[in-house]
Amino acid sequence: MDHRVAYKVYYEDTDSLGVVYYANYLKYLERGRSEFVGAQGKPIEQWNREGFYFVVYALTMKFKKAATLGDMVEVVSAFRLTSAYRARFRQRIECRGDLLVEAEVDIVCINSQQQLREFPAFGAG
Repeated sequence: MDHRVAYKVYYEDTDSLGVVYYANYLKYLERGRSEFVGAQGKPIEQWNREGFYFVVYALTMKFKKAATLGDMVEVVSAFRLTSAYRARFRQRIECRGDLLVEAEVDIVCINSQQQLREFPAFGAG
């Protein structure tokens, strides 16, 4: 099931032409993943306190169209485990029905010693 969250594009997100600076799309994607994790029964801070840390292992992005100052963009995230220690987020950023960015983000789960650990059972609350 897709998880959706919307964000407004502020002046700080844009370049001198009023379009979102490319690196800021990474922030929207990160926020979308954080909101997804929080929707699994606990806020991400609680997962961290319990020793689960989620870090980016690899990512690819394709830019299709730009968002502009004042736009409301929607981050759409889908999640699936690819191993006991790794998961893949397929994410999109959309605006008014238009696809702006496509991304695949591989995440690994680690402990506080930065060692791999199994992903938690999301949704178990």
